[in-house]
Amino acid sequence: MTVRSAVFLEEMGVGAQWTLRDRPVAEAAPETFVVDEPEPAEVAVAPVVPPSMPEPVAEVVMAPAPVPAPAPAPVAVAAPEDEDSTAWFDEAPAPARPEPVSDEAIAAMDWPALKAAVASCTRCGLCETRRNAVNGRGADGASWIAVIAAPSRLDEKDKQPVAGEAGQLLDNMLKAIALKPESDVYVTNLVKCRPAGADGADRAPSGEELLACRPFFERELALSGATMAMTFGQYAAKGLMMGPAARGKVMRYGAGELPVVATYHPDDLLRKPEDKAKAWADLCLARTARD
Repeated sequence: MTVRSAVFLEEMGVGAQWTLRDRPVAEAAPETFVVDEPEPAEVAVAPVVPPSMPEPVAEVVMAPAPVPAPAPAPVAVAAPEDEDSTAWFDEAPAPARPEPVSDEAIAAMDWPALKAAVASCTRCGLCETRRNAVNGRGADGASWIAVIAAPSRLDEKDKQPVAGEAGQLLDNMLKAIALKPESDVYVTNLVKCRPAGADGADRAPSGEELLACRPFFERELALSGATMAMTFGQYAAKGLMMGPAARGKVMRYGAGELPVVATYHPDDLLRKPEDKAKAWADLCLARTARD
């Protein structure tokens, strides 16, 4: 048996069954050499250490390059402590109020110019608190003029004098004496902006407010050519006459002695329907005065 065969048998755990008694000594050297030769399989499964490479941890622990410090936050434009506060708006100067239109300019206006002047009026302090100025409604060439003291909250919202249910009642009152509200009557306020108290509620106009708006009313009266006037509510009657006024009689207004009859405001009649009989008498008086 060859030396190589013996080695394989030995590796397989079988071993040689017999050996030569007088084996030449010279053959021992190659046997020893073969046994010590490493098996390929042994080399294949031996732990292989890859070439030295930088550990991943080494990259993490490396000192990073210096990073510039972040720019400081802009302090000058920082939000106030109360983010909902608008106090900083107060620092901006309020726009100057436009110059009020003069009495002479109002006296020369036509209807479109007059309505535009009312909408942008700055003749009294109400221009700073109003939501809308309220122009009159009805026919421009009406023969009757219905006078209210000032707009209510609802009138201001709807941008017309005597709005809502009160306006419907006013139209019915005029129809009751054979007038057509859309063609025979021009309805207007003595004061074109809503006067409000400190609590926000409607209030009567002041003497200063009445005087500031008087040129607008005078121009409406001249442009319409109305020959009969009715006031609705006590403040309208006193405001137009600039003094005492009473129901149940024909009063005279201005140099042309325009006949005026006072009666209840439709809002008053809605609150106290029992006064409708008195209002009917006032309407009949006005109809007779006009005829």
